[in-house]
Amino acid sequence: QVQLVESGGGLVQAGGSLRLSCVPSDGSTDIYDMGWFRQAPGTDREFVASITWTSGNAYYLDSVKGRFTISRDNAKNTAYLQMNSLKPEDTAVYLCNVYLDGLNYGNYWGQGTQVTVSS
Repeated sequence: QVQLVESGGGLVQAGGSLRLSCVPSDGSTDIYDMGWFRQAPGTDREFVASITWTSGNAYYLDSVKGRFTISRDNAKNTAYLQMNSLKPEDTAVYLCNVYLDGLNYGNYWGQGTQVTVSS
């Protein structure tokens, strides 16, 4: 079972920045797509951003466009979500999600990291 190692959450004031990272713990290299979803208490999980590994094409939730940037480091099999100009409404648990190809083919979720933005 592939596990995802997430880091980078925390507490920040409105207007501040945080960077999340995510990497498969087993060193999986057959990454097709990686990204983040988020879920605030009492709400549905929503897509935030994703990146297609080979092309680098990135996709974003409309409300984070221009503030969040997703990127990847192929050598480290790691994805990053740079979050700038954070708003209180960005407060949520952010969950990494990855689609793997090859031997570990499938969709995997991280346990999530808390992001709290104070006003």
